[in-house]
Parts: sequence; structure tokens; C-alpha cells
Amino acid sequence: MEKINLSAYHPILSVEENIVFANNGNIVLCYKVDLPEIYSLSEKDFEVIHGAWFQAFKSLPVGTVIHKQDVYQKTAYTAECLPNNSFLERATYDYFKGREYLEHRCYLFFTLPFNKALNAAKYTNPFRKVEKGILKKMDGNVQEFIANIGDAVSYINNSRKISFSPLVSEEILQLTYDYFNGFNEGFDTDILLQKNNIVIGDHYFDVIAVNSELCFGESVQSSKNNDKFTSDDFIFHQGFIDGLGLNLNENHIVNQIIYLDDKHKWRKLLDKKIEELNKSSNFGTQNKVVLKKIEEIVGKINEDDSSRIIRGHLNVVFWDSNQQRLSSIVSKIKTEFKELDIIPYYPNGEERKQYIMNSYCCFSSNFSNEDLYITDLKHALCLYLNNTNYLSDATGVIFNDRQHNIPVLKDVWDEQKKRINARNFAIFAPTGEGKSFLANNILRQYFESNVRLVIIDLGGSYSKFAKLYPDDHIILRYEQGKNLGINPFYISDINDITPERLEDLCVFLLELLASDSYNSKVQEVAIKKILRYYYKNVILDHSLTSLYNFIELKKETLSHTLHLQAQHFNIGDFLHIMSEYVGDGLYSFLFEVSEDQTYRIEDKKLIVFELDEVKDNKEILSVMLKLIKSAIQRTIWQNKAEKGIILFDEFAKQLKFENVLESVEFYYQAIRKQNGAIGIVLQSINQLPINATSASILENTQVIYSLHNEKGYDELQKRLNLSSHDLNQLKSIRNNLTGARKYTEMFIKIGKESNIFRLEVPKEVYAAYLTDGAASEAIMAIYNKTKCMKQAINEFIKQQP
Repeated sequence: MEKINLSAYHPILSVEENIVFANNGNIVLCYKVDLPEIYSLSEKDFEVIHGAWFQAFKSLPVGTVIHKQDVYQKTAYTAECLPNNSFLERATYDYFKGREYLEHRCYLFFTLPFNKALNAAKYTNPFRKVEKGILKKMDGNVQEFIANIGDAVSYINNSRKISFSPLVSEEILQLTYDYFNGFNEGFDTDILLQKNNIVIGDHYFDVIAVNSELCFGESVQSSKNNDKFTSDDFIFHQGFIDGLGLNLNENHIVNQIIYLDDKHKWRKLLDKKIEELNKSSNFGTQNKVVLKKIEEIVGKINEDDSSRIIRGHLNVVFWDSNQQRLSSIVSKIKTEFKELDIIPYYPNGEERKQYIMNSYCCFSSNFSNEDLYITDLKHALCLYLNNTNYLSDATGVIFNDRQHNIPVLKDVWDEQKKRINARNFAIFAPTGEGKSFLANNILRQYFESNVRLVIIDLGGSYSKFAKLYPDDHIILRYEQGKNLGINPFYISDINDITPERLEDLCVFLLELLASDSYNSKVQEVAIKKILRYYYKNVILDHSLTSLYNFIELKKETLSHTLHLQAQHFNIGDFLHIMSEYVGDGLYSFLFEVSEDQTYRIEDKKLIVFELDEVKDNKEILSVMLKLIKSAIQRTIWQNKAEKGIILFDEFAKQLKFENVLESVEFYYQAIRKQNGAIGIVLQSINQLPINATSASILENTQVIYSLHNEKGYDELQKRLNLSSHDLNQLKSIRNNLTGARKYTEMFIKIGKESNIFRLEVPKEVYAAYLTDGAASEAIMAIYNKTKCMKQAINEFIKQQP
């Protein structure tokens, strides 16, 4: 049994920035690699990434060793990025903290080997020169190598899908320590190189490899079908060896090592090998197989001028604290290779030690010809893992990843406008698929991060969530024959009559008039003149009734006084239409209030207008939306630095009336001037009529959420110009509403980025978002007794079996 103590045999002599000077004379440039999210890439994306790797590497100097190392480690989720202040935040934090997932780190090492010939002996002691060490100087060759690598790295970074960042010396030393300390935590240990296994601390290590061109089947490619999500009507793609990445779900490291050789030298050697095999091919099946493989390689090299011959090595190093589990992990890895038509090599004894020791970045030039396959660079790059875990933003709304159901923060506000220019959003899902549940989840988190919310709701879906914040919310519910207490004409001071206020009131009156000449400048000027005259002459109790009475009183002299002509403004028509809203008019109750009540909403962060009793009356709903708009303009939009969201839930019911769409479009235009966003909730995109107004709304909606829809997503794709991969992602949505971890899946597109996310929540959050059914009624019954929603939710949860 051999024993290696890292402190006595350290492989690094010195580190300058991201450049390692190894004890064996190798110089290694070290980078961390940021990869795209798993499931986010299409077949074309995989091809583009493969092409970028090839273009970056094909011109690197002969003798360069490229070592890509993907480290996958079972880790407990810390929840440190989750907020932990409110009742629901704490419930979410506690629920996910400690959940196991597979952490992935990707590194790329470029080695300028001390021995450029790259002809290592079969068994090389990687620590052999550690006592005196070989320190290669920063001569012209080294500087040229660094410049070449810099060009390759810049090329990859410009491809936008993948980005490199140099490792710093602390990271390099930590990586070295972790590797030779066997990823044990909390103590230092030695490496025990035993005949039948390798033990480092509490972990048993093993390795399985692809070390010969004979291992490969008919072909490799940049991607393959993902059998889990592919169905009869669509194909979902994954990377060619993704089964050895996150999907393996074990502690392991995938090492992909490429030796860039002299194309002409190897072509001659291969031609010689073919000649020898042709003479001996009659002496056995194996010789025929080898001959066929080598002829294929030479054929590819000859027909493609851009080809670059390489020697390569792929291995999977894996470990577990239970030695018995290693055999089951071997079986899993072999099964994955079999799926790829690759027959791997399982090393034992000295070979196993060599493979594990030489898979450390400073030693990856130590593999011998017997450990390497010969192929073309394009072929070898198909064996790259090109995606990683879901990526959390620094801040955002919490969803869950599709791999481990751990929380992922997605910045759907995008303060810096890196992904989107308009942060408006839309939620699409049929009845029963969880639209309001999702909307509750998004809005609650916005609210708790100090965003002001205005919800215009026709379904009563937000009252439980709102009641968790008794001091910060107000629910204004329309009841038949009553008003909302909003008086657009109310002023507390004559100084309130600013040009902006007059513009707003003018628009309000024009909308009430539903005038054909809505955009007529002369009509707008006339109304503003009348309003200024009204406020100058009427000092108190301003209201629509007061304005109506003033105009009726002055109708004979008004035109002459204000220099108005009949074609500018028809006073008779105005009084006739407005008579419906004053006195004994049919809808006069909407404007009866003379004292404005909007001050009640001025300091509220969460304002819910519940209009479910009015949803079938076109006229009342239209006026209600205009009154709400007026209240929003005078209160919420006064502070442009304050973030705000306006949500239209059950939007389809409002869209039955044509003038409602125009009213909503106003919000989309006005929100641009504010630090805010508009959200709409629809059962189907077909509920938006196909016209210029809808097109404008969709164009200004750059965050899309779609839940499961068994009727399909073709219309969604067509009207939102979704890509074919977006459509495949939508079709791959699968919900799981049974078992311990229930979740729904959803498609989220932020600008051009899209993926499938999950929504899994703790019991407390689930109870807060329930919008109907017996459970919701039970919670409300407890609340009516306790008047405390937090207490009601906790009591309800205790009552559950």
C-alpha cells in the first residue's frame, strides 16, 4: 500500500494570477467555465457551441494539452440567498434549507507540457520531481503560448453561450487541496493507494475510462434525443454525454483530456498502421475492427482540410463513503455508455491509480499512448458537457429548477435592462392549471421586496395573500349600486391643477364621452380650457356633478367667454352624454361621492380592486377602470422612483368589451414613464383579439409565463414568435401533483432566454395562495374567528392529516 501526503509532495511550485508552474515543469493556465442552463439548449444550440469549441482550439500550438474537468458533488442547499424575514419567506427558507442537490463546477486547463513530445511512459509517478522541482521560465515560448490561449478564450467568450473567467491562486490551491483530500470536509487526510481501491479519508474512489478508439461505436454527435421528454410529436435534445453529467446524480468528475498533435506526423503513422493491418487482417476479427476504425479516421482527416488530429482520453472518477455503492455507480456509468454505443474500459490496480492521479490538471500530460484514443478534434468535442445547473440571479423571484427542485432566483425585473427593455409580463394557462397560484407567488415576492402592487381582479384570488399584511393592504370591492369612493375631480389645493393633472382629467372626460374624435387636438384644448375655467370659478366640492352643473349653468356664455366654436366642442352633446352619470342618471351612483377617498390608498403598498360583481356590465366596468386609472395616476404614480406593478387578473372577462382593451393599452403606454410593469392573466392568447392594440400589448410584454395546456401551444408560438425549441420546452411540461414533493412546471421566457421551471412551495405558502375549494373556505372560516391570517394558516395546517 502506498501513501501520499499532499503537504510533503505538493504538485505546485508557484502560481502567478491564473498560471500554475507545476513541479514537473508543466505550465498550466486555469479557467472557470460558465455554461448554459440544462434543458435550455436546442439541437442547433449544441451545434453552435460545438463549432465554437472547434474554432477556438483548432489553431492552438502542437503539444498543447486541453483538460476540461466537470466536478459534480452532492451538496446540501444552504438557502443563504433566500430572504428570511416574513412569515412566508421563513417557511420557504426552512423548507428548502438542507435539500440535497448535485453542485457542478466546470474548469478548463491549458497545459504547455515540459516534454512537448507528449510521449509519457505507461506508468509515470506524477510526484517524481517534487523534491527539487522544475521551474520553467517565462521565456518567449511561454509568452507565445499564453497569447495563443488568450485568443482561444476570447473567441469562446465572444460566442456568448459560454464564458471563461481566470481562476485566482486561492481557487487553484483550494481545487488542488479538494482533489487530493478526496473532497472530504472538516479534516486533512492522506491518499491510500491500495491494490483493490483508492481511499482518501472517508471516501472510496474508482474510475472508468474511454482510452481507445475501439471503445467508440458507429458515430458520435453534438446532441442526442432526450428520451425522458421526447414524445411522438416533438424531439427534445440533450448533449451527447449529458447522461454522465448532472443526470448521473452521483459524486463524480468527468475529465476530458485532448492532446493536440502534429496532423502530418500522425497521418504518416496511421498510414503505416493501415499498411501493417492490411497484411495481418486475415489473422483475426480484432485486427479487422481496428483496421476499419483507423481507415475511418484517416478518411475524415483527408476529406476535411480543417480537421485536426488529436489523441484523447475521457474518464469518470467517482466516489462514495460506502464502498459497496461503488459497484452500483459503475453499473450506472456503464449503462450510460451503452446508451451511447461506447464500450468503456474499467482499469484495475496500477492503472486505476494512474488514471485518478493523472486526472489532476498539472499531471494530465502523463497519459501514455496506451491510455489515449486517436481521432479528429471535432469527434472529441462531441464528448464535451456543455450545460450546468440552473443559474440564480443575484435578486429576483424564487422558482425551482427542473433537476433537483431547489430554489432558483430569476430577475424578471431586470433593473439594468440586460435581458429585457420592458418588464411587463403575461401568464397563460387554462382554468385549473394554477394561473392565480402562480400570480400570487410572483406578486407576493415582489411585494415583500418593496414593490407596490395594484391588482384589478374579477375573481377574488388575492384576499388571503393580502390579509397576511393587515397594515399594508386595502381591498376596494365594488358592490351593486355603490361607488368606490374615487373622485377624479377632487383637489385639496388649487396648486393641484398642474398641466399634467389637466391632461389626465381631459383624457378621463374624453373616454367617458367615447368621442369619435378622441385624438382631436381642438377638442382636447377646448376641454382643458373649460376645466381651467371651472377650477378658477368653483372653489369647493369639485366633482363630475359639480362640473356638469357649472357647464349647464354657463352653456350660453361659455363658448363666447372661452372663444370656443361649435366644431371645437359641442356643449349640448357633452351634457347629454354626461347626464347618465349625474343626478338621476342610470350610472350616477358611480360619481355620487364629492369627498375623494383616494387618500386611503396613498400609503398602501398592496391595493386590490375586486370588481367581480361588475364583470358582466360593459358600462360600469369601463367607468370603474377609468376611475381606478385616475386614482393610480394621482397616488401611486406620483413617485416615479418607486417600483410598481399593475395586474389585470381574469383579463379575458374584461376584454369582452372593446373599449376596455384601449383603456388597458393606456397603462402599457404610461408605464414606460414609470418605474413599473403591467401583468395580465389569460386562459389563452386567443382571448386577445387580433388587432393593432393587442399587437402593441404583446410587443411590450417581454416576460412570458405559460403553464400546462393540453390543447397545445401552437397559437402561443405563432403570436409570440417563439422558437421551435421554445415550443419543444412547452410541450415537455409535466406536473407532479402526487407524492411528498408536489410541483407544477411552467415555461418562462425572459427576453430571448427560456427554460422550464418548477413551482414547489411549503404548506404555509400553498395555503396562502389557495383561491377556491373547501380548503380555502376552511382557512377563511378560521380567519373570520381569529382575524389573523398567519394564525389561520398555521391552525389549518395542524388540522391536516
